Amino acid sequence: MKIIARLVLLGLALSGLTTSAATVAEAADVTRLAEPGMTAAPFAEAVAVPPGYTTYYVSGSLATPQKPASGGKPAVWGDIGYQTKSVLTNLKGTLAKLGLTFGDVVQAHVFMAPDPAMQGGIDFAGMNKVWLTEFGTKDQPNRPARAAFKVAGLASAGPLLEIEFIAVKKAK
Repeated sequence: MKIIARLVLLGLALSGLTTSAATVAEAADVTRLAEPGMTAAPFAEAVAVPPGYTTYYVSGSLATPQKPASGGKPAVWGDIGYQTKSVLTNLKGTLAKLGLTFGDVVQAHVFMAPDPAMQGGIDFAGMNKVWLTEFGTKDQPNRPARAAFKVAGLASAGPLLEIEFIAVKKAK
């Protein structure tokens, strides 16, 4: 029954009868559905993009090491907070090259590798803490739909997460 209710809510949102408070100028027509009581969630439950938008698929980004490898010593990658901030900064730069901002992001995928400091667990709360400094803020209220995954490993040893985005912007 809950799934049917969500589908009905999504249908209403898509038909324009229900809208969320997307206040960033370019993203005003994009519908971001949040279930009542999910106002503190770091993501939207669903996002609908109307016709007339260009879609951008932004490849995953890894953190920049806090201290690069040198003198035979391995790189120091930092904790999940540092790495999340670093990845988001890298992605912000990529988006800027395309004339986009975090307000244009409609979907994100977060891949998290086991953290040796957490006995192979992942610091999901630490990632979300930094995530919420960029999404769902007073200055940037838009939150993308998001999925997060614990993976066995990433493309290189050391990084704890990789994030990729799908963003949209009204076609000119």
